[in-house]
Amino acid sequence: MSATVASPAPVLPIAGFKDVYHVPNVDRALHELPPTANESLRAVYEKMVKLGGQRFTVKPSAMPVMDDLFEELPNFSEVLEDIRKQLALCIDSADSIELPPMLLLGDPGIGKTHFARRIAQLMGTGYGFVPMSSLTAGWVLSGASSQWKNAKPGKVFDTLVNGDYANPVMVIDEIDKASGDGQYDPLGALYELLECGTATRFVDEFVEVPIDASGAVWFATANDAARIPEPILNRMNVYEIEPPDAEGAARIAMSIYREIRGGHDWGKAFPESPSAAVLEQLATYGPREMRRVIQSGFGNAKLAGRAEIRPEDVQDSRAAKRQRIGF
Repeated sequence: MSATVASPAPVLPIAGFKDVYHVPNVDRALHELPPTANESLRAVYEKMVKLGGQRFTVKPSAMPVMDDLFEELPNFSEVLEDIRKQLALCIDSADSIELPPMLLLGDPGIGKTHFARRIAQLMGTGYGFVPMSSLTAGWVLSGASSQWKNAKPGKVFDTLVNGDYANPVMVIDEIDKASGDGQYDPLGALYELLECGTATRFVDEFVEVPIDASGAVWFATANDAARIPEPILNRMNVYEIEPPDAEGAARIAMSIYREIRGGHDWGKAFPESPSAAVLEQLATYGPREMRRVIQSGFGNAKLAGRAEIRPEDVQDSRAAKRQRIGF
C-alpha cells in the first residue's frame, strides 16, 4: 500500500487584541463638547464609544511559506528576505510583528504598490492606501481641525478606528510627489507616525483624542528619493527596486494571469497557464500595464470565440492611442 503524502497545513493567523484608544477618554471628550460643536465630530465620538477601542492584532501562526512570493516578485527578493527574517523572530514569541518602515524606490509601474498589497495578504491584516500624487492638503494623514468646513479625520485614524486591525499595512504611494499649499506639510504627520515611541499617542487633528498607531506597518513608494525630506528617509529602510529581467517579467505575468483567471467564474474556461508565446509578449510590459493587458486579452479572446489568449489578443490600447495622438 502506498503512503499518503499529507498536504502542508495552512498557516492561519493568530489573533490577539490591542486597545487603539481608550473609550473613557472618548466618552469624556463627547460630554465636554459644547452645543455648537461640529456635528460630524460628535458623530465620530459616538461611533468610537459604540465600537469600543479593541482591535485585532494578527501574525501568522507558523513561518509562512514565501516561495510563491519570491517567484511572483523576483525583483523584490531583498525586501522579502528582510521581511522573512523579521517574521522568524516573532513567530515563536508573544511579540507582535515588527517591520521597520520601508521605502520602495524605483521606476513607475514595476509593482511597488502590488508588493505592499501582497504583504498585507501574507500577514492577514488590514490595508490602508494613501496616493500622495493626487493630494495636496496636509491633513490627509492626520485630519483637519473640526473648526474647518468639511473637515474630517485623516487616513490613519480611519484605517485604525473603522477597520478591524491594530496592525494594518499602511501604504504611502508616490511619497515623492506629495505637495503642500504652503501652509500645510502633507508629510508632517509621518515624523511622529514613523517613530514607535511617538506613534503610541498619535493625535488626529479632527478627533483630538490620542490613538495608538504604533502597530501599523509602513510602506512608502517613490521614484525619486531626492524629493523626500531627509528626516523621513532616515526613518525608513530604503530598497532600490530594479525592473525585472525577461525571465522575472514572465513569472510576474504568469502570476497576474492566474490571479485574474482564478478570481472570476469565467476564468474556468481558460487554461491554467498562457502559451509561451503569450508570456514572451506579456514580459515586454511593466507589471502595472500587464494587469490591464491581460484583462483585455481575456476579453479579446472571448470576443473572437476562443477560450485561450493568443499573441494577437495581447495589446495595450492606451499605448496605441497615445502614439496616435503624438505622445
